[in-house]
Amino acid sequence: MTIFLVEDDTTIAGAVASHLRAWGYDCYVAEDFRNVLEAFQRVQPQLVLLDLMLPFYNGFHWCQEIRRVSQVPILFLSSASDNLNILTAIQMGGDDFLAKPFDLNILAAKVQALLRRAYDFAPPAEVLRCGDLRLNVNDGTVERGEQRTALTRNELRILQVLLENRGKIVSRDRLMERLWESDSFVDENTLTVNVNRLRKTLSAVGAEDLIVTKKKMGYLIP
Repeated sequence: MTIFLVEDDTTIAGAVASHLRAWGYDCYVAEDFRNVLEAFQRVQPQLVLLDLMLPFYNGFHWCQEIRRVSQVPILFLSSASDNLNILTAIQMGGDDFLAKPFDLNILAAKVQALLRRAYDFAPPAEVLRCGDLRLNVNDGTVERGEQRTALTRNELRILQVLLENRGKIVSRDRLMERLWESDSFVDENTLTVNVNRLRKTLSAVGAEDLIVTKKKMGYLIP
């Protein structure tokens, strides 16, 4: 699925694009804010993320232009989140509105919901296994036999990376990049706390010894 992101703040655009790509979406970021419609028609996305305050023409203008040629879902992103702007966005043809600043995981959830509604789209079930232990990536649960427990977002990401690289040592740096998307927000102690919490969660299904620490190297699931 391809997402077209129209956002002139390069920091926000980079963070959003990176996060969505980590969830498996193709994300095309607009560069020419004079010719947004041309880029839209070239990319042919399944969803548009549209900032309200843009150079040259605002998001309302581009929403109207896109609506002339497509019924693709449009999610507005803006710090100008007063009731009038939200109402106008919907009246112009927008499907939803997310106020800035926003949590990237909330954004991903809204993206998934809009895609499901528009295309009856649901990602295929993804299950990672290690012996009789099963990680259900889509709903963030881990199972072993008749036992099942839910993972937090960070626990899910850590366990997913380790299972995807089973038999290999995964460095702490790689895990931190997966958790926070860039090392600017990384804290060594926070990663240690998250791994310890994951081990405690895994103990609920009798798998507390699943993750092996390799001192000064990282973590491993044999």
